[in-house]
Amino acid sequence: MQIPSKKILISTLLIALFSMAMLPVLAQQKVPSVDDAKAPSLAFYQGKPFYEAIRKFQQEDSIRMPASKSILLIGSSSFTYWKDVATYFPGYRIVNRGFGGSSLPDLIRYQDYIIYPYDPKQILIYCGENDFAAADTVTVAMVVNRFKQLFWDIRVRLPRVPISYISMKPSPSRAALLPKFKEANQQIKDFLATQKATSYIDVYQAMLQSDGRPIGEIFTSDSLHMNPKGYLIWQKQIRNHLKKTN
Repeated sequence: MQIPSKKILISTLLIALFSMAMLPVLAQQKVPSVDDAKAPSLAFYQGKPFYEAIRKFQQEDSIRMPASKSILLIGSSSFTYWKDVATYFPGYRIVNRGFGGSSLPDLIRYQDYIIYPYDPKQILIYCGENDFAAADTVTVAMVVNRFKQLFWDIRVRLPRVPISYISMKPSPSRAALLPKFKEANQQIKDFLATQKATSYIDVYQAMLQSDGRPIGEIFTSDSLHMNPKGYLIWQKQIRNHLKKTN
């Protein structure tokens, strides 16, 4: 058996001593975490869908930043048009960051700008209708997986913040898509039932007549968006799921 030379032994000993000396220094260094990651400037998304809507939110925040630990609403136009949402829930601080026409990939794309800066106490999500309306090729599995991606993105960054999903509503103008809405709603409900600090808010059933058809009088003339009667139904369904913010 070949015996290592004296030079090799000395080199090995020096490397070991150096490594031991560096251990305290390395221990003091901060291990990078998810929170250390900085979002790119919003300008990175210039030209992408809804860039201007997100930029408007940033401009509003630069003038007056909403209070932290509020209830954050993110999603599509059913939130966007609910401009007086705070009056429906007195005693709760509400921050509405819905932007009309958005789908789940848009929420994922802009999550660094519409979620985390607000340090929310609770997050309410309404989205999915526009995903299905975008193309006939969009399947239930695709939309549910998009929701799960958004959910896990949030959960990694905000592990203790409650997340509530408001079911896709039975919009009369999208009657052909209602079977997909119902199936996706059910799968999202089943998924959330396996996760902590979550809730599923069913507005779909509450917006139907006894014969199973959507209540026409709660929608505006486009048969897609809601009038105040529709939002009163939402108020009733959502209220018991909200976390106190004061």
